[in-house]
Amino acid sequence: MKDDFVVANKKIKSRLIVGTGKYKNFKQTAEAVKASGADMVTVAVRRVNITDKKQTTLMDYIDPKKIIYLPNTAGCFNSRDALRTLRLAREIGGWKLVKLEVLGDKKTLYPNMIETIKSTEVLVKEGFEVMVYCTDDPIMTKKLEDVGACAIMPLGAPIGSGIGIQNKPNISLIKEQSSVPVIVDAGVGTASDANIAMELGCDGVLLNTAIAEAKNPILMAEAMKHAVIAG
Repeated sequence: MKDDFVVANKKIKSRLIVGTGKYKNFKQTAEAVKASGADMVTVAVRRVNITDKKQTTLMDYIDPKKIIYLPNTAGCFNSRDALRTLRLAREIGGWKLVKLEVLGDKKTLYPNMIETIKSTEVLVKEGFEVMVYCTDDPIMTKKLEDVGACAIMPLGAPIGSGIGIQNKPNISLIKEQSSVPVIVDAGVGTASDANIAMELGCDGVLLNTAIAEAKNPILMAEAMKHAVIAG
């Protein structure tokens, strides 16, 4: 069954996007990505080894010619750092399709929407295609779309919490009003959570911790794959 969706003119077959952090090693990361069926992965630019040529890298295990790399700004708490990080990603690998997240504090990892909107506007003017991690506030997501975001990525719950989608009406409203893809990002802890995100009408689901910190990451990756398809 063909069920592609399009982000920034890129046709993506799987509606599940997975992160590449928190695994015990790159081998396990690659195995989990394969089991998930994902053809797009997020990569934290600030945590990528670019100096020690003797060390293995993620690219040794996951081929960027076969899997779409989505550089992100994990760990950035202001617009300045986020912009510098994504400009570095473009210089290193030529990436223009990126994921922006500007966090408000280290405890909640909640998005700072003032800095996020400001950063999105700057990046779009510089030619980036920006997928944006944001709150589940319909007013804020509409503003992000107005300044040029190519995908809206509202959190289901705080990053790493695994407690599932807490504000279903808002997620539905965001999807209803958006003309760009809406992808639930953060808080998905179980396969049933991923299923619910899709049943709410979302275009996709992005998750990391639920797979990487599962007792059996490979089995969980496969479960998430089928949950998204079913939803």
